[in-house]
Amino acid sequence: MTSSKPLVVGIAGYGWWGKVIAKLLSESSSFALKYVAEPIQQLHPTVESGPLKEVKFLTDFDDLIRQSDLEALVICTPHPQHADQIIVAAQRGLHVFCEKPLCMNLADAERAIQACEKHGRILGVGHERRFEPAMQLLRQEVSQGVYGTPLQIEANFSQDKFLSLPKDNWRLSNAVAPVGPLTATGIHLVDLSVSFFGKPIGVTARLGSRGAGFENGDTLAIFLEFESGAVSLISAILATPFDGRFALYGSQGWSEIRDRTHPENPTGWDVSKVTRGREPLRTFFEPHPAVLENLEAFAAAVRGESVYPVDNQQKRYTVAALEAIMKAVSSRNVEAINV
Repeated sequence: MTSSKPLVVGIAGYGWWGKVIAKLLSESSSFALKYVAEPIQQLHPTVESGPLKEVKFLTDFDDLIRQSDLEALVICTPHPQHADQIIVAAQRGLHVFCEKPLCMNLADAERAIQACEKHGRILGVGHERRFEPAMQLLRQEVSQGVYGTPLQIEANFSQDKFLSLPKDNWRLSNAVAPVGPLTATGIHLVDLSVSFFGKPIGVTARLGSRGAGFENGDTLAIFLEFESGAVSLISAILATPFDGRFALYGSQGWSEIRDRTHPENPTGWDVSKVTRGREPLRTFFEPHPAVLENLEAFAAAVRGESVYPVDNQQKRYTVAALEAIMKAVSSRNVEAINV
C-alpha cells in the first residue's frame, strides 16, 4: 500500500521504537520524513548520514508541530504524554499516528479522539499486529464462519528485551508505564481481541514481579470478557525469551498463529488450523512488514485513498480495557469496563 503523494511527517520521540519508525518512514515512498523532536540530546545521531541525513533534529515538541510544511505527526513518546500531544497536534491541523497505548485512560482517549474528529484529522494507532497476513486471513475466516461461533482467544506475547534497559528507563517506571507487561506487549493482544470480539465488558488480572524485579511488574495474566459472551486469556511476560502465540477457538474448529521472532524483525508465522471433520492444516506465512503497512494505511487514509482500518470505537474499547486491567491488578477483583 503506497500513497500517491509523500506525506510530510515528523516524529516525536527518538528512543528505541522511534528509531525503528524513523527507519521505516525514511525507506517508504509514502512519506517524506523531515523532522524529529527528542528532548534528550544524547539520543540525537552524532553523524547525519544515510536516509536520515536530510532530517532536522529538534529538542522541543512545540518547535516540531510549528513547522509550516508538516502534515502529520508520529508520536513515540512516553505513554502519559500521548493525549495532550495528540490534541495539540490536531489543533494545529496535523494528522496523528500514535504508538500504543493510545492513551492511559478512556477520558484521555475520548479527548484525543474528539479533537481529531473536530478538526477532521486522521488518528492512527500502532497496533500493527492487525496487519500481519496470518492475522488478516484469520479475521476473514472468522467472518466467513469457518470456525463456527467464536468462543475464546488464548494469546501470549512475551519478550526479554527490557532486561538490557538501564534501570532509570521510562519503560520500567511504575509512574510512566504502569503494569509494564500490559503497556509493552499485552496491549497488542487486548486490541486483537477487540478486533475479533468487539465490546469488552469486564476483566480480572494478576501482575507479578518474579523474574526481572521491575517495579512495574514482569508477569501479567488477564481474563477479559466480551459482551458477546466470548473471552480472552492473555499472557504477557517481560522476563522470558520471546514467545508469540495467538489462538482462536470456535464451535467448529480452531486456528493458532505462532511468531517465529519478535515483530520488530519478523521472520514469518507458523499457522495450524483444525476444523471439524477435516485433516489438520499447517501453513507457513512469509515475513511481512506489518509495522510499515500500518503506517502506510494511515498515509493512504490521510490522502483520502482508503479508510483507516482501526475505527475510533475500537480505539475506545482497547483503552477502556487497558484502564480496567490496571484497576483489576490493584483491586484483584473483576472490574467492569464501561464504554
